Amino acid sequence: MIKIQQLSKKFKVENPKKLSEQDKKDPRLTGRFFHSVKDVSLKCDKGQVLGLLGPNGAGKTTTLRMLSTALTPDSGSILIDDVDVLKTPVLARKKIGFLSGSTGLYGRLTGRENIQYFGRLNGMSEAAISAKIDEIAEQLDMHSFLDRRSENFSTGMKQKTSIARAVVHSPEVVILDEPTTGLDIMSAKTVIDFIKDLKSKGTPVIFSTHHLDEVSELCDHITVIDYGLTSFDGDLAAFTALSPNNLHEAFMRTLHRSDV
Repeated sequence: MIKIQQLSKKFKVENPKKLSEQDKKDPRLTGRFFHSVKDVSLKCDKGQVLGLLGPNGAGKTTTLRMLSTALTPDSGSILIDDVDVLKTPVLARKKIGFLSGSTGLYGRLTGRENIQYFGRLNGMSEAAISAKIDEIAEQLDMHSFLDRRSENFSTGMKQKTSIARAVVHSPEVVILDEPTTGLDIMSAKTVIDFIKDLKSKGTPVIFSTHHLDEVSELCDHITVIDYGLTSFDGDLAAFTALSPNNLHEAFMRTLHRSDV
């Protein structure tokens, strides 16, 4: 179970004059601080997939980075089962598998070597790492490129390797930041099937996406963030009910802005 309550995070703006006109109009800008996340709460139980939605710049990635321990919130709480993420981040980190859109692979290493490295960082034995890599490579259809240097990988190959790297240690919760962005149809389907498999094993999964068809196929619960605030938090049925047969319109009805 993952539970976050009233998270907030602000960043200092070094030179407000260099901000774009759109950024200057953002209500989260206060003096020399930009309040990327103002008040976000959500909960994801075992065996659930939570879809995190919101316009670009709404605060989704900042929220996920706080959940993953990459950023420390200014206020709020994060629990993974009975573990307080803010008080014991090292312990919490062992329970988390995190795919960030901004973390690249080590180009001179093969796909296998990238995954092995993260397995070792998580204290796994070589035998356990090898067995897990074989399992994940089968699930994500990676055998054809697993032993090639990752600097020459396609977008799909890189994303699959990054996902494998994030889950090699069999984490208790999985956090994916736009896992299918830039993938072709076949690669995206493989990733979606992998998320379904995590769900079937009882692993809570939180993933951000702009693809509403993925939401309808995968998600039990939906959280929408707009201007750093939770603007919707409910199950898929409640989200769909906002505009039956039109998820795009349902999403638009959760927002409180005039510029989208």
